[in-house]
Amino acid sequence: MAASLNRGQSATRPASSGVPDKVNILLVDDQPARLMTYQSVLSELNQNLVSVSSGLEALDKLMHDEYAVVLLDVSMPGMDGFEAARLIHEHPRFERTPIIFVTGVHMSELDRLRGYKLGAVDYVSVPVVPEILRSKVAVLVELYCKRRELVDLNHNLADANEQLAQANTALQAEKTRELHALNESLQEANRNLERTNAALQGEVAERTRAEEALKQADRHKDEFLAMLAHELRNPLAPIRNAVHLMKMKALEDPQLKLSRDIIERQLIQLSRLVDDLLDVSRITRGKINLARRRVELHELVARAVETVNPVIESRGHTLDIELPKRTLAIYGDPMRLTQALGNVLGNAAKYTDGGGRIALRAQRRHRDVEISVRDTGIGIPPEVLPCIFDLFTQVDQRSGRPQGGLGIGLALVRQLIEMHGGSVTAASEGPGKGSEFVIRLPVSIERIAEEQTSTGADGSASAQAEKPAAPVRPPAQRRILVADDNQDARESLATLLSLSGHEVFRAQDGSDALQSAERHRPDVALLDIGMPLANGYEVARSIRSQPWGRDMVLVALTGWGQESDRRRSHEAGFNNHLTKPVDPDVLDELLARVP
Repeated sequence: MAASLNRGQSATRPASSGVPDKVNILLVDDQPARLMTYQSVLSELNQNLVSVSSGLEALDKLMHDEYAVVLLDVSMPGMDGFEAARLIHEHPRFERTPIIFVTGVHMSELDRLRGYKLGAVDYVSVPVVPEILRSKVAVLVELYCKRRELVDLNHNLADANEQLAQANTALQAEKTRELHALNESLQEANRNLERTNAALQGEVAERTRAEEALKQADRHKDEFLAMLAHELRNPLAPIRNAVHLMKMKALEDPQLKLSRDIIERQLIQLSRLVDDLLDVSRITRGKINLARRRVELHELVARAVETVNPVIESRGHTLDIELPKRTLAIYGDPMRLTQALGNVLGNAAKYTDGGGRIALRAQRRHRDVEISVRDTGIGIPPEVLPCIFDLFTQVDQRSGRPQGGLGIGLALVRQLIEMHGGSVTAASEGPGKGSEFVIRLPVSIERIAEEQTSTGADGSASAQAEKPAAPVRPPAQRRILVADDNQDARESLATLLSLSGHEVFRAQDGSDALQSAERHRPDVALLDIGMPLANGYEVARSIRSQPWGRDMVLVALTGWGQESDRRRSHEAGFNNHLTKPVDPDVLDELLARVP
């Protein structure tokens, strides 16, 4: 059908028809099957496809019509493709007609070079890939059409130039008026553009101010969290000291004893909330560094249970613990892992009605330690389960039970566990059916040859508490300076230390602390950071600059507990950095290790 359509068909169409002219494409091959293939592949181009079976026929067609491209078989009887290409391109009329050689045999580089010298623009191998052939021919057709359009355009331009030259004299005045009007329009456009540019510059400046405001708000948030922790820890310190003083005295009245225990439990809970809030902020900003070491699974579980045991006992829960008999170890930060497991246990205790059961099971699964905590608590609704580890997520208490906490404990668990290369998942059959949390951590394969035994780089007592247990001498009497501008914190801690057999000196500001240190030469100085007249950093540097103060043990006792604060205290000369409220047992252990 294509052959009968194309033979003798003109390559042009009357311009008045409004239909784009079709161009001629010459297909030359001695095999009818290939010609039919070319026709089928190229029919989508919607052009005039003219098929011939020999080089002579191709030359004849070229003498009568113009062709956009010639698809020429290399191997033909009589006149092969190379000879036909030579004859075509020797004729001045066809020297720019592009030729695509089609070959079914392997061609050497010399053969290809010969073809290019004869005017070939490309080669196509048999079997033909339809998309490749179609795209190559389409490109050449488009170039041909563009060239033809340029020729027509040149003719049109020549006619237009002639008409313009004839009308030039008559149109001079009109052109002047038009140019004047155009100039006014351009000036108005320039004014509009200036106004637009000014508006854009204002918008850019506003966006810059908004971005800066967001950055400043983020900085203010961090500063607020640090200040919040400081302001919360300052009143917590004397409360904790007072509770410990109460525990050192026997209480006959059971109600007073109950009240003291309630204060202690709520104090521990409030301290943990402050720490969790700051830890989430630090992790979000990438400001937490893990102090990894090899920690035994039994040690980790014992520490975590110890942190939540008061809550479990106060609610009358039963805690079942099942650990493998074989020793298992994890390479991680003991304090952070204890914090994560303690949060899961505390969550189970808090959301389980009094007298419930909590089961902690640990086992090894392949290369992981799997720790599961199952409870008989209120359970987790299915719609909350997928986001239970998201920040500020809380279980909706439709039964009237008040929500507890800030919704950050489980988010902190996931972040800490993932920092250790592990994972944590939650499961529940629904409200009232309890829940199960499963923590997976990599097993420590290699032993650490030498574990760090000195104080951590941040000088914190928490880093010391993470080291392997060392023999602690019985408490000995020390000469201790307590410097704090908060009277309750200063007096409660001084009284607590005095009852423990230490000789205590008090100072209410930085200047008083420096004078007292020089006068009494204490073994240990417990210095608050935010004191008037001279802060704790300045006092520490002044003490270290004196011969009598070089060996004095300096302990920063403060509500500031961020990494930058610990680094500053270390640089100022402090041996340790303790955040308020300080655990009296931690302080006793530190004092017992003083030479």
